[in-house]
Amino acid sequence: MGKITGFLEIERHDRKYEPVADRLKNFKEFVIPLSEKDTRDQAARCMNCGIPYCHGTGSTAPGTPGCPVNNQIPDFNDLVYQGNWEEASRNLHSTNNFPEFTGRICPAPCEASCTLNIDDNPVTIKTIECAIVDRAWDNGWVKPEIAAVKTGKKVAVIGSGPAGMAAAQQLARAGHEVHVYEKFAKAGGLLRYGIPDFKMEKGVIDRRVAQMEAEGVTFHYGKAVGGSTPGAIDPQELAKQYDAVALTGGAEAPRDLPIPGRELSGIHFAMDFLPQQNRRVSGEPLNGAADILAGGKHVVVIGGGDTGSDCIGTSFRQGAKSVTQLEIMPAPPEHENKGVTWPNWPLKMRTSSSQAEGAVREFAVLTTKFEGVDGKVTKLHCVKVDDKFKPLPGTEFTLDAELVLLAMGFVHPVHEGLLKTLGVELDQRGNVRASLQDYQTSRAKIFSAGDMRRGQSLVVWAIREGRQCARSIDTFLMGKTDLPG
Repeated sequence: MGKITGFLEIERHDRKYEPVADRLKNFKEFVIPLSEKDTRDQAARCMNCGIPYCHGTGSTAPGTPGCPVNNQIPDFNDLVYQGNWEEASRNLHSTNNFPEFTGRICPAPCEASCTLNIDDNPVTIKTIECAIVDRAWDNGWVKPEIAAVKTGKKVAVIGSGPAGMAAAQQLARAGHEVHVYEKFAKAGGLLRYGIPDFKMEKGVIDRRVAQMEAEGVTFHYGKAVGGSTPGAIDPQELAKQYDAVALTGGAEAPRDLPIPGRELSGIHFAMDFLPQQNRRVSGEPLNGAADILAGGKHVVVIGGGDTGSDCIGTSFRQGAKSVTQLEIMPAPPEHENKGVTWPNWPLKMRTSSSQAEGAVREFAVLTTKFEGVDGKVTKLHCVKVDDKFKPLPGTEFTLDAELVLLAMGFVHPVHEGLLKTLGVELDQRGNVRASLQDYQTSRAKIFSAGDMRRGQSLVVWAIREGRQCARSIDTFLMGKTDLPG
């Protein structure tokens, strides 16, 4: 694929970032795209390898190499190299409803499994993917795909994150009448309210929603399903009104840190902090919630993952005095052992763009107590831990902190309200039990996909599950399906 000798002649060259001092002035995207020539050159590096692990194996096992949505990466690389951008867009959209999302925020397991990654020089697959879809939008190639025949069947999708959006779009294209119920004011789920604008501006979501509406999807905003919120919809009534229901509400129950001093003010979950800033950027009201702001404060982020990084970048843009990130896991190695790890996703030291903006990172640290004055947090008491997370005597230390952000992940979906009312079975981790064969829950005609079913995961996995769930629902309703997996 690409140029047969391209990988020998052309060095890896990826997108650059705007300087830190410039990008911290606003919440806009700061990735600088490659030129058309550079993108085509990078696509030319895709070698004619025997087994392109970048495709993905189709397996759902943890650590499976390659792309979860099985993008046909060598094919679209070759099309870009040949200058056939429109066909590259068609190819890319055949497996991925929203490549502009993954082209911005996916960690790119495809690149980790690229054959050229054996030599630490994988093809810049994510950059090429983003270039294809952005060019497609710019040239008007992304159009509504309206079903030629309507089936007369009605499907409700609860939750409009990437899994819900993917399921809804696929079902509408199969000819079903699709209604998406979203408790917030706009669609997108974590894409809208969790991912900061500097990683993905929200107009990227809005144009997809407009496409879906043109395809016949109806979005119902401010409509909580289940729970005690005023105006909440009864899930049992909803289930009666529709021929099938897809539960795609995400995993929203955050992991807490129940240690002494947790009740002090100034300690917040990441998902109380991040959505506020996204709403400020978009001009959406906070509905009376007290401001959580990092300006002029010593900020400590507890949790070393992507959500923690998003807290770091947001804090710096708000004018934080300092940001320290604590991770309980030991520092990973600087480089992986290729002979052991490739083509699987390797454990190695990675520095996000937000961490590179000036955060202090501490590994193998356990927070034991919060300390405060007048009810407000002022310090953290910490200790270093061994590889079994046992405290090491004599390594205790304190950190100044006027804002603490808990970014330790999510344990499972919220059980109160929707799930308890429907009475669907949960698995041992507290997620909705539904098999990968048909995505059906324990209740007839109710399906589940995305983080609500698999637990917290990547956007690309949510898109995959949404597509496959739609295929199962279409089969359930019609006895067969023409939707791709």
